Amino acid sequence: MKQTDQRKKLGIWMSTSLVVGNMIGAGIFLMPAALAAYGGISVMGWLVSAAGALILARVFSKLSLLVPNSNGGPYAFSRAGFGDYLGFLVAWGYWISIWVSNAAIAIAFVAAMSVFFPQLVESKIAAVLVALAAIWFLTWVNSKGIRESGKLQILTTALKIIPLFLVIAFGFFFFDSSNFTPFNNSGTSNWGAIAVTATMTFYAFLGFECATIPATNVENPQKTVPRATMIGTILTTIFYILGTVVVMGMIPVDLLAKSPAPFADAMGIIGGEWGKNLVAAGAAIAAFGALNGWILIQGQIARATAIDDLFPSIFKRDNSNGVPIWGLIIGSVLTSVVMLMNYTDGLVEQFRFIILLTTLCSLIPYLFSAAAYVLIALENLTPGKNPVAIHVLGGVAFLFTLWAIFGSGERTVFWGTLLLLGGTPFYVWMKRKK
Repeated sequence: MKQTDQRKKLGIWMSTSLVVGNMIGAGIFLMPAALAAYGGISVMGWLVSAAGALILARVFSKLSLLVPNSNGGPYAFSRAGFGDYLGFLVAWGYWISIWVSNAAIAIAFVAAMSVFFPQLVESKIAAVLVALAAIWFLTWVNSKGIRESGKLQILTTALKIIPLFLVIAFGFFFFDSSNFTPFNNSGTSNWGAIAVTATMTFYAFLGFECATIPATNVENPQKTVPRATMIGTILTTIFYILGTVVVMGMIPVDLLAKSPAPFADAMGIIGGEWGKNLVAAGAAIAAFGALNGWILIQGQIARATAIDDLFPSIFKRDNSNGVPIWGLIIGSVLTSVVMLMNYTDGLVEQFRFIILLTTLCSLIPYLFSAAAYVLIALENLTPGKNPVAIHVLGGVAFLFTLWAIFGSGERTVFWGTLLLLGGTPFYVWMKRKK
């Protein structure tokens, strides 16, 4: 590989920031308020979901070594384990879930910016224009090359964790352990409360697999990808759990449950009005950075699938910067359409339904990847070596994901399954073309 080519790739810091930046979106800034109704036991839910995320991250790290130099992450792993059809279903659902989720992230960015520009709340036109500007500016940034996106990802990741770090570092001086009593305020059993909060918080970990998707665009991928996956997931876990514990310890549960911006309220206690503004800026940057990272991923996942002739060939056409430009454009057009639904009277409920529809599509790739890990690892097992560790790691990852799918609700599972299977005619058409 030429040195000039290496300079166009993502290094360890860019890959790690892709993982952290895509996981930490604007939603984490609201999570303590959502968990407050359950009491201090919600921290146990965080620990359970974090354990599941770390186990799955370990599976993806190992798969990146077992299926080397393969773009597409969960798509490539599922295809290697189960063949074209299941690989296609994973790619189909995952790709759709990205551009739908990007619409929700763009809306979260506008909501965060409205703290500084109240007219974004008062004017739908202004809100739409800001959301479209964010989507298409970041699409342009990604079109300039994967390292350009990576540089922006490092910057936004660093900026978004500053307010989280400050809350964690200084919040303990305002910590009151009595805010954690009663420990279980949910009205259900301890296990029931842990199960509900673990399911809620697990969605904050979606994205730990991101470093595996542009694998061939990563420097020394067999070392960098698994390291970035694990380091990014561990760092995010630390910020999530410590941040939630500190905020819950600073704000009484009855006030926290009603707070529209719990981290901002916590920073207000620490530093006054400037602290609130800092967190509001952090939330906006978090959404902006996550949108940048996921736009990168939407082009890469479509390109990987198109290279295997399971998506139309237009998705694998690169521009002069080596970027799948049409994958970026098509994905961002679809994101823009979905986003506009949220600002159109009569279509808001349809927008919410589409978000629900794609929830399952973000979990199924983990399920198939965990199962594929067991199959591929056993095929590559050195004769005489004990396979128990493979079965345990893959089995726990599979069961945890299955549990998360069950916890997402029967409506989500039903409509999400229909969406996945709805791609079958498209798959048949692509196979006939091939």
